[in-house]
Amino acid sequence: MTRRFWVETLGCPKNQVDSDKLTGTLLADGMAPADDVADADLVVVNTCAFIEEARTESVDTILGIDEQRRSDSELVVTGCMAERYGSELAEALPEVSAVAPFGVPVTLGSTRKSGVGSGANGAATDSPNLLVSAELAVPSFDLLELPRLPVSGPWAYVKVAEGCDRACGFCAIPQFRGEQRSRMMASILDEIQQLDVAEVVLVAQDLAAYGRDKRDGSQKGDRQIIPLVKKAAELVERVRLLYLYPSDLTDELIDTVCATGVPYFDLSLQHVSPPLMRAMRRWGSGAVFLDRIEAIRAREPGAAFRSNFIVGYPGETEADHDALLDFVERAQLDWCGFFAYSEEAGTHGATLDDKIAPALTAERLAELRQLQDQITVARRDDLIGSTVEVLVDRVGEGRSYREAPEIDGVITVPDTLAVGSTHQLVVSAAVGPDLVAQMPSNEISLPGEG
Repeated sequence: MTRRFWVETLGCPKNQVDSDKLTGTLLADGMAPADDVADADLVVVNTCAFIEEARTESVDTILGIDEQRRSDSELVVTGCMAERYGSELAEALPEVSAVAPFGVPVTLGSTRKSGVGSGANGAATDSPNLLVSAELAVPSFDLLELPRLPVSGPWAYVKVAEGCDRACGFCAIPQFRGEQRSRMMASILDEIQQLDVAEVVLVAQDLAAYGRDKRDGSQKGDRQIIPLVKKAAELVERVRLLYLYPSDLTDELIDTVCATGVPYFDLSLQHVSPPLMRAMRRWGSGAVFLDRIEAIRAREPGAAFRSNFIVGYPGETEADHDALLDFVERAQLDWCGFFAYSEEAGTHGATLDDKIAPALTAERLAELRQLQDQITVARRDDLIGSTVEVLVDRVGEGRSYREAPEIDGVITVPDTLAVGSTHQLVVSAAVGPDLVAQMPSNEISLPGEG
């Protein structure tokens, strides 16, 4: 009898790629996907642990799925929470059959363990449902290098590297994802070719640093993101990059991105006040960022921009907050996310005094989000009457280069346009962050055309 599995994914696009590769491994092992959690013999939850809100969602999801699954099925927790809190998670969640950090293969019927396991640092643990790898370097079972499943839509995320060498004051990712390790370029390009999609979205913790860790034989510091983007652009219509550190945004990289026809810049800024940036152990300032954005717009006036900012980092003053408000107003970014600071154990930020009261953080978040909402709406309104090239993602819905999948607005299109096709459409209306686009008045689309 064929065993069935269910994979539940939480968190960022990088986690989705990991789940896709894990699913491919389970299929290769002879298992089949279940139609529902209740039908699965093996249930895997790929968790996120980036901030407290994500950890809460992960635990809530695990407990919710435990209530839905069959009593004789096995529930395995993997992903960031499993790596970062393996022993604690295993002890706190006896409902779980196994907690499996990165690099640990899980097969049906082998998850329940008795006796003592091995901790992530090689130490013994009394948690009977903790599976870990004693290998601290690149594990033999490495999701980064696993084969990729075909995708059903016209776009796909492609992870090009794992880990991060930076030491940002708010981020614990290097603690459990480890140092950066880049995939071989040939492997990435082969995956892109096999996916057979119109758009690939390149993702990594530190995307512009791709290749710096010498896995392709280059010298230390020789980043390979530009050659990778150029070669990927020969294989697909669109190449999108998520995301880029501003210090790595060289003129050559800007020109390379613009040359792909997707002048979309997702910049990891986090804040703009120099004193707070230093406390965050980050490079840059509002003035530097504005100069870079203006230089890009001078090259490509239609460039689209996205960024994220942390609000309430220890020591953030009213002057710091005002500086961020002023930057948001002047930068006129297309898309912006604002997030409350989450204290992460083991980070520099956790050692700082002058914590910001949650109520004050909430007030600052609301003020920034209201301002950015107005900017986003205005920038979308400005597109009314313009012609945009739209990739149809699903029936009645598509995106131009200005919209990254799953995180930005969408474009409503005639439902006669075939999924995966691209069309020159005229924007007829804007509804908040979303657009409505129609065929030009001198063209008529027939069902399935494209």
